Amino acid sequence: MASYSKLTALFSIQSQLDYALDDATTEEEKENLVHQYLQKIDEKDDLIIPDFEEGLEWLNTDGPLSFRKELLGKVVMLDFFTYCCINCMHLLPDLHQLEQSHSVEDGLVMVGVHSAKFPNEKVLENVRSAVLRYDITHPVVNDSDARLWQELEVSCWPTLVLLGPRSNLLFSLVGEGHRERLFLFTAAALKHYREKGLLKKHSVGIKLYKDSLSPSILSFPGKIAMDPSSKRMAIADTGHHRILVVSNTGQVLHSVGGPSSGRRDGNLSEAQFSSPQGVFIKGDTVYVADTENHLIRKIDLLEKNVSTLAGIGVQGTDKEGGAPGPQQPISSPWDVTLGNAGDVLWVAMAGTHQIWALFLEDGKLPKGSDCRKGTCVRFAGSGNEENRNNAYPHKAGLAQPSGLALATTEPWECLFIADSESSTIRSVSLKDGAVKHVVGGERDPLNLFAFGDVDGKGIDAKLQHPLGVSWEDGNSLLYVADSYNQKIKVVDPKTKQCRVLAGTGKAGNELGPNFLESSFNEPGGLCLDEGRKRLYVADTNNHCIKVLDLEAKTVSMFPIVGESVVDTIPTSTPVVKKVPRLPKSAPILSMPSVVVSAGHSVTLLLKLALPAGTKLTEEAPSFWSLSAEGNEWLLEGHNVTGNIRHLSEPISIVTSIPAAPLSPNPTLTLDAWIYCCLSEGGACMMKAVSFRQPLLIGSASQEGSVIVTLEHAF
Repeated sequence: MASYSKLTALFSIQSQLDYALDDATTEEEKENLVHQYLQKIDEKDDLIIPDFEEGLEWLNTDGPLSFRKELLGKVVMLDFFTYCCINCMHLLPDLHQLEQSHSVEDGLVMVGVHSAKFPNEKVLENVRSAVLRYDITHPVVNDSDARLWQELEVSCWPTLVLLGPRSNLLFSLVGEGHRERLFLFTAAALKHYREKGLLKKHSVGIKLYKDSLSPSILSFPGKIAMDPSSKRMAIADTGHHRILVVSNTGQVLHSVGGPSSGRRDGNLSEAQFSSPQGVFIKGDTVYVADTENHLIRKIDLLEKNVSTLAGIGVQGTDKEGGAPGPQQPISSPWDVTLGNAGDVLWVAMAGTHQIWALFLEDGKLPKGSDCRKGTCVRFAGSGNEENRNNAYPHKAGLAQPSGLALATTEPWECLFIADSESSTIRSVSLKDGAVKHVVGGERDPLNLFAFGDVDGKGIDAKLQHPLGVSWEDGNSLLYVADSYNQKIKVVDPKTKQCRVLAGTGKAGNELGPNFLESSFNEPGGLCLDEGRKRLYVADTNNHCIKVLDLEAKTVSMFPIVGESVVDTIPTSTPVVKKVPRLPKSAPILSMPSVVVSAGHSVTLLLKLALPAGTKLTEEAPSFWSLSAEGNEWLLEGHNVTGNIRHLSEPISIVTSIPAAPLSPNPTLTLDAWIYCCLSEGGACMMKAVSFRQPLLIGSASQEGSVIVTLEHAF
């Protein structure tokens, strides 16, 4: 059996180079040091690493890659990452720029090695969603059991490993913040092996999964927020790099940004965002955590303008703050919520593992100093990635704050935090800044692997990477998007009891007859409506918003209407609107066969009954659609879709049976499906049903008509 090298063998050699580079003052001196290092290390034959295990799942390629075949003669950059990790996300812009500077034909191949932290991250479909969400365009291997990680003795995320053309170890960079050396090492390795004639120019079979995707109205929606006074909702349409403002019936009122990423202030038609996450809407103002631009933005719907409140547009490393907003570097803001008095915007600063405050008016932090209007400053969190609670906010440690909810009623004057990487719910007091544990995790502040899916009290309850929280002040309950458990949970902070509210625990997109038979796929954000009777959920990987009726215990789709479908691949040309697809959860009713002949007219009469207290939403479209898969000739010359305006009388859909060369007595099937937007108490939900009607075609040709009545009660 061959003996392969580990990273520990490289560290002792590379450390000498790292020390020398620290003392070097010119670029020429640094390049010479790296060149000498490569000449020395290239003489070693014992730094070869093992190949990828056979049978692994690959993304963005035609098939598996091998160091001994497809990658032979290439300089290979391995990016060991897990898709929940904010530090891994911070590396992606550098890797993307590196790919732009050096192509596969130049000799560089980037390979993402996904080595999961959470069980949910081992599933190929979830890794695929992350690759799409982060717009990763290089090959990615789902090393779900972390075999290569273990073989090389990788110790943390992210870790970059640069290999020579015979899969020999050259360099390793651990963590983020090594951009200069990343580019220096890569350029030097390519030059070194090109001069030695060891680089090959062949292409690698890259096949981007995103190229096969269908258009969608939403793409990976991250966070949502409702304004009780105006009954408007703000949606972070993260994958389309835009913010949608919609009515409580789903009618799009404003679309700001998109479809491609960018950074631009100005009027609503010109503004650009980059993967926005957190949103908060109050009146005519929407506050936005513009995550990948590292900015806090403000949308003024009255003035129809977008402006920047904080951030300089690149990732910052400052963990203290205190500068005026537009001069203050910040890092990956993930959520925002407005203080009760409207004088401070609280920010979940995922990139520095902290909670920050952006002062919209003069004010002061709890037990802190005065802050001028426009100042952006740290509130809680040392900046260390920990699960450490403390009465002093600056000594507490947060892992990756990803969701915020403000509670202002006694005794809950605090911010609730979804701390995703520690799989906990935490709170920080607005009176004294004390950071406390609510549910999840464990007592060891350094253990960020205490996750699971367990109902219970306090530390006995277990979550898996929760991303969103929403506070219900009437009953003093906290709703939690337990993202990687594919569930919505509810927490009573007084008793610290945590229990499942909705979700099967398996990723899916089913609308079951009740909460526990409905499914989600990494839900990332949630909010309550103005009456606190409905909980809206950003079902991120299902690209939709779902509505949980807290009284009826039912789940429905929230339709987004009046907006064009956007191509999943960002382009400058929007795609025309099209009829919604039939949801997977819609019932399919198989009807008895009906005998017809060529020349017959067939009328389908659809009789639909609505739930008590509901009606068709006037401003939202409801549709019928007719199809005959494999026998489209049945529908030639006929309307195959139409609007539904009212249900006071049956819907009549007419087609006819044309003459066609048929085998004796074939059975053909018409599928008629209905998509209705219904209003109940000011909210909007979607209902759908499909009728499968077999037609037994007789051998004779004759004129006449056949009427088929199809009935269904929603």
